Amino acid sequence: MTTTLTEQQLAFTFADGAEPSQYDDWSFYRNQFNAVCGGTKAVDFVCLDGDQLWLIEVKDYRRHRRTKVIDLGDEIAHKVRDTLAGLVAASCNANDAEERHMARQAVGRSRLRVVLHLEQPRNPSRLFPRAVDPDDVRLKLKQRLKAVDPHPKVVDQFALGAEVPWTVDGVAG
Repeated sequence: MTTTLTEQQLAFTFADGAEPSQYDDWSFYRNQFNAVCGGTKAVDFVCLDGDQLWLIEVKDYRRHRRTKVIDLGDEIAHKVRDTLAGLVAASCNANDAEERHMARQAVGRSRLRVVLHLEQPRNPSRLFPRAVDPDDVRLKLKQRLKAVDPHPKVVDQFALGAEVPWTVDGVAG
């Protein structure tokens, strides 16, 4: 059975057998872990697929420009680090049994994969320019996350790659 999760104006449909979850909506993250060490960040989705744990962050700059000062690669690296720490803590201390079980399954996977799903205007203009260069972000992620995933992916809905266990469609809004 497929599962569909929505983030911003994008619908992610995960393949049969994949177990996705909207991690940044977990009760454990919001109510127990978020305030640790003065605040933490989280990726949008975690997905268990075979022996892999996918950490997926979604950024959609098609309608709104990027306004944060922090470099996008650094922002994603912090979210990945904090999410991994949160999953370990949730595997022991989550009050929600389903979240605790999924966290235990996640930390037991033998391969970590990091994906930045980056949507930008298809036809950049002065009004809606490209916010970032995907190749620059991919290189920054490779540098920052080489111990986690030496081959992080930066994708959009038209170029996902065959190995990801999901598809993406736009949502009317």
